[in-house]
Order: sequence, then structure tokens, then C-alpha cells
Amino acid sequence: MNKKFQELLHRYKVQAFHQEHDKTSVAELSRQCMHVTDDVLKQKYSYHFQKLPDADRAEMVNMIQSYVREAILPPVVEKLVERQLRLEKRLETMQSFQRELLELLSEPSREPVQR
Repeated sequence: MNKKFQELLHRYKVQAFHQEHDKTSVAELSRQCMHVTDDVLKQKYSYHFQKLPDADRAEMVNMIQSYVREAILPPVVEKLVERQLRLEKRLETMQSFQRELLELLSEPSREPVQR
């Protein structure tokens, strides 16, 4: 039983490492990340003033909004999406490991019971 558990744990670690470091996995993650990031950035958000501002203040807010939307937001959203996708992949791997572990533990023991 201990040997099977060690093999299962080793297989989980290898699979998790390959998900994080294989070129194909990294390329797939990057492709998914860019797709989700583009979808998020295409959504249009707008700020509604409570009171009607003067023209100078409204122009300043529009400049800040444009700068944030074009310069600051894309890399931040991309990092957040990448982290989320990595965690989802790691969770899938962990669930697979737990499923196999529970199957291993539920197998009837072949070793004689010592009394």
C-alpha cells in the first residue's frame, strides 16, 4: 500500500510539474489567457457622475480612464487570468490525484491481518 501511494504521489508531482513547465502547456495557457483577457477588456465600463461636472474635470476623468484602460489594466488582467487558469489546472490535477487515492484506499487489502 505504501509503495502504491508513493508511486501515485510521484505521478501527481510529475504531472503538476509538466503542466507548469512543458512548452505545449505553457503555450496553451498563454493562448487561453489572452483569449479571456481580450474578452474582459472588450467589456465596456463607464463612470457616471452623481453631479454634472465642469468640462475640465470631465476631460481629466476621461484621460485617466483612457490611460488606465490602455496602459495599466491589460497586464494586470492578464496576470490575474493567468493565475486563475494555473490554479484551475492545479485543482483538476489534485482532484484526479484524490480520486485515484480514494480508489487505492478502497481496494480490499490483500495482506493478512495480524492479530
